[in-house]
Amino acid sequence: MNTIGGELKVFCGNANIALAQAISNTLGLPVGRAEVSTFSDGEISVNIDETVRGVDVFIIQPTCPPVNHNLMEILIMIDAFKRASAGRITAVLPYYGYARQDRKAKARDPITAKLVADILTAAGANRVLTMDLHASQIQGYFDIPVDHLLGVPILARYFKEKRLSDVTIVSPDIGSVTRTRNFANHLNAPIAIVDKRRPKANVSEIMNVIGDIEGRNVILVDDLVDTAGTITQAANMLKEFGAKEVYACCTHPILSGPALQRIKNSAIKELVVTDTVQLPKEKQNGKIKVISVAPVFSEAILRIHKNISVSKLFDW
Repeated sequence: MNTIGGELKVFCGNANIALAQAISNTLGLPVGRAEVSTFSDGEISVNIDETVRGVDVFIIQPTCPPVNHNLMEILIMIDAFKRASAGRITAVLPYYGYARQDRKAKARDPITAKLVADILTAAGANRVLTMDLHASQIQGYFDIPVDHLLGVPILARYFKEKRLSDVTIVSPDIGSVTRTRNFANHLNAPIAIVDKRRPKANVSEIMNVIGDIEGRNVILVDDLVDTAGTITQAANMLKEFGAKEVYACCTHPILSGPALQRIKNSAIKELVVTDTVQLPKEKQNGKIKVISVAPVFSEAILRIHKNISVSKLFDW
């Protein structure tokens, strides 16, 4: 679909209004007028308060907690824009929920990452823009174009500016090794790997550390922190194994359940996150540093609108 010369408009649901506003400000545009509310029985109501006929529409809505509500908001918004004859609809999902169930780990497991991809497409999305999927192959679950942005360069830049000495980048599990290697390349640092097993969801047991971390500043790298069990256990173990200072970073700070207390009581000196998920004030503390992804998302939106390369942003 060609929308060159057409108008660009940015809308948002209620999941992360602050990020949507920051992206719009960077683009020099107002957030589109749309009322997203609920009826008394909890059903979601969407009213688009301006014309979008033939417009290149971008809907900013991470599917973060409350996941089901936020997912339904963007699905209903997509349907509303489709029926209002929008020229193209791009679902901007800074955080793509349900991504952790991306394969059948055991018999009779669902693959929710594929299910959500199908639902978004069926609702009428023409394109998806997201950041740091739990597994990159989720892009293949979509039958529409997916632009997958990377959070590693943004987080790595922050630590590069800290000028830490004797740094080792640590993967909290085997699955995050590729992300950790990419992060380490930005800092020209060695890596180490925490060997763990997960007996059940949101529960992990640390087994061993592969690599040299004694007397070194270590940075744990992950795509998301949910209950913070894995990353805090890893941080405490790294400290016991002789690490000097333990830092951690992730793109998506879900921070549910006991996460905040675990982080507060852990050996983590600083947890660096992005604003793909909006942290309410009660979840912010002295250990958590938030970096905005608004500049990279606004640039990606502009490039998509103009039909020019988005891959240049991978070196952002």
